Amino acid sequence: MPTVDLDELQGAVDWASDRYMGNEAYICRTTGKVHWVSGEGAFDDEEAAVPSDVDDPEKYIPVPTRQELDIGTRLAFDFTTQNLPARYDQVRDIFRHKGAYGRFKELLARCELLESWYAYNEEQSLVAIREWCESEKLSVTE
Repeated sequence: MPTVDLDELQGAVDWASDRYMGNEAYICRTTGKVHWVSGEGAFDDEEAAVPSDVDDPEKYIPVPTRQELDIGTRLAFDFTTQNLPARYDQVRDIFRHKGAYGRFKELLARCELLESWYAYNEEQSLVAIREWCESEKLSVTE
């Protein structure tokens, strides 16, 4: 069972979640090494370090995005339900428009819950990443 560093994997999930840049990341099924690929090409210590067959599902596991792990908007709604239930409809309306996360964070700042949100988001993201690792038969180091 390959081992992957949790902090590095969390960074890779964020990297792969950048839809505008077209970033991707892959984990070697043998070594657990994370290979970072930007929309503009390889992004490793050495450009040649990204294997040419990195898209081979027998050898490499694509790192999921935050959306694929369901740790995007769902977390905002869960947090709102737990901490601002009276503002749930307002938050739902916020997420119907562009720039939702910025406006959501502004609301949380006004309600003095922004730091709590960051802690909750971090905690739940790690839970989802650990569960994904388990499903992919990856061991995690912290």
